[in-house]
Amino acid sequence: MKKDFLKKLGLKEKNNGTSTGLKSSNSSKKYILSYSPVDGKLIGAVSVTSKKEYNKVMTTAKKAFKTWRSMPAPHRGEIVRQYGEALRENKEALGKLVSYEMGKSLQEGYGEVQEMIDICDFAVGLSRQLYGLTMHSERPSHRMYEQWHPLGVVGIISAFNFPVAVWSWNSMIALVCGDVSVWKASEKTPLCAVACQNILHKVLKANKVPEGVSCIINGDYTVGEYMTEDKDIPLVSATGSTRMGKIVAATVGARLGRSLLELGGNNAIIVTESSDPKLVLTGAVFGAVGTCGQRCTSTRRLIVHESKYDAVKKALVKAYKQLKIGDPLNSKNHVGPLIDQDAVDNYLASIKAIGEQGGKMIVKGGVLKGRGYGSGCYVKPCIAEATNDMAIVQHETFAPILYLMKYKTLDEAIAMQNDVPQGLSSAIMTTNMREAELFLSTNGSDCGIANVNIGTSGAEIGGAFGGEKDTGGGRESGSDSWKAYMRRQTNTINYSTDLPLAQGIKFDL
Repeated sequence: MKKDFLKKLGLKEKNNGTSTGLKSSNSSKKYILSYSPVDGKLIGAVSVTSKKEYNKVMTTAKKAFKTWRSMPAPHRGEIVRQYGEALRENKEALGKLVSYEMGKSLQEGYGEVQEMIDICDFAVGLSRQLYGLTMHSERPSHRMYEQWHPLGVVGIISAFNFPVAVWSWNSMIALVCGDVSVWKASEKTPLCAVACQNILHKVLKANKVPEGVSCIINGDYTVGEYMTEDKDIPLVSATGSTRMGKIVAATVGARLGRSLLELGGNNAIIVTESSDPKLVLTGAVFGAVGTCGQRCTSTRRLIVHESKYDAVKKALVKAYKQLKIGDPLNSKNHVGPLIDQDAVDNYLASIKAIGEQGGKMIVKGGVLKGRGYGSGCYVKPCIAEATNDMAIVQHETFAPILYLMKYKTLDEAIAMQNDVPQGLSSAIMTTNMREAELFLSTNGSDCGIANVNIGTSGAEIGGAFGGEKDTGGGRESGSDSWKAYMRRQTNTINYSTDLPLAQGIKFDL
């Protein structure tokens, strides 16, 4: 099965290239080896991009931009539509690759590809809606309006946990806006990037689009630095850790470029007295263990009213006993592996810190060993009773660890939820309208995403995705996020025979 979907996506076990669409000599003579966290086996190799190759990619991308930006936006949208159709044809194969290379469940792998399809649909409609405003001028016989132009080459840095969707959120919108893109995918999931590019390259070639409209570069953070330091890239969109985001922001800002940051989350669900137990259980469990806790929107904290605490605790313990952990390509399993051994080490270190800081494990964790767990990356989702001020609770651990804590008043719960450095996603479980409205008000959640009666994990492409504080402030995907990929220009046209000045200034010659 593995070889079948790799072959369908144009992948091979040896060199899979540096930038599909551009001939590569692999002057770096280095390779990224991609091992699956599912079984520990080598999937394939991707050549590392040298500085010489990067310069070639940029030269080609800048040349392609001059052609691409001149194409009418609806025509660009038509090409994106065709890519969406190609993704539909390859959904099964690409979904399996996402699951196998990253480790998320097969259903989540398919779901991620569906997000790509959805954002293509969104971008197609957007290609006819890149609206500017027309304003009344204070000067007679003048017309004033705003219009939007593409930026140029957009740099995209993505993380391993969503190896294909996040790129598409950025690139599909950038494409209809008239930009071209250079994508530095995570070195932990390089084959997913090559597969996406292989599919897109066929669509671009069929439409006689010049090479360079979409390119990929491969390597560690040093390759990412090629983009962040490059003045020819006006926008760098980076998804990953807060630590990484601060470095990107400082580097890009030093050259007065733009950065769009979607960074870490430390997301909480508030469970009120009036909450529906079924919704609480479903939202909390999926939010905490989905993608093995490796989503930026994963539920890290469950803040429960003291009257509901014991009942919620009991239900969670029972639910966790029913979780099936194993090969994510087996649809019967709920939880797959962590991405690699470093992630396992961080998981174990966090469990140790919980005990040292006064927390109490109520569902114990640990690494799973034996048949079916050969990669060494399978761990047990766990639950700890904790307090919000514990250092480990304030930190985002990319693993299936859920912190359980109690509160007395809703004001107290909201304060606890907001009292972390991150501000991505949040939720409240309540059937009380006043509680829901307070949570969504100015005095409520300080996160970029605030939900009522659904969990923190997951988002639809129609709404802008991102958060505040250490989450970076960026917005990707829906709403008016397209404006981040364009430059605004104000235009004034004088159709009179005079030249009146603004603010009534007189300048007579």
